[in-house]
Amino acid sequence: MSATAIAPVVRGTIRPWTAGGPAARTVTDRRAPAASASRSVARRSEPSPAPLRLTRRGRAVVWLLGIALAGGVGGAAASAQADGPVAATEVRRVEVAPGQTLWGIAEDVAAPGEDVRDVVLQLMALNDLPSAGLQAGQRIVVPVG
Repeated sequence: MSATAIAPVVRGTIRPWTAGGPAARTVTDRRAPAASASRSVARRSEPSPAPLRLTRRGRAVVWLLGIALAGGVGGAAASAQADGPVAATEVRRVEVAPGQTLWGIAEDVAAPGEDVRDVVLQLMALNDLPSAGLQAGQRIVVPVG
């Protein structure tokens, strides 16, 4: 009776140890080279798909879709208009006195019937202010008139 021991697999090689000595056997791919050639022949014999054919209704849908897209793009381009030149706003510099607020300055500057809230927002935009808070001695510009 012979004793058999099997060593671990190293790089795809199985090395069984028998009583007669080591014998090496390599694990290989079992596919035959003719199998890949037969697959390529099978692909050639498959029928090619029929060309795309549109029915009368399909052609009508494609034309209407194209006209709708062209009309949508043309309509959007026709409605876009640029503003004309804007007249410059005449301003004057004001130094903020202690206890004075942006709301109080806006009330002084606002035209009769003009909403003071809109004037406060206009002053914040003119002076690039992050909030309506002011400090004494700060200089801001206010519209004249």
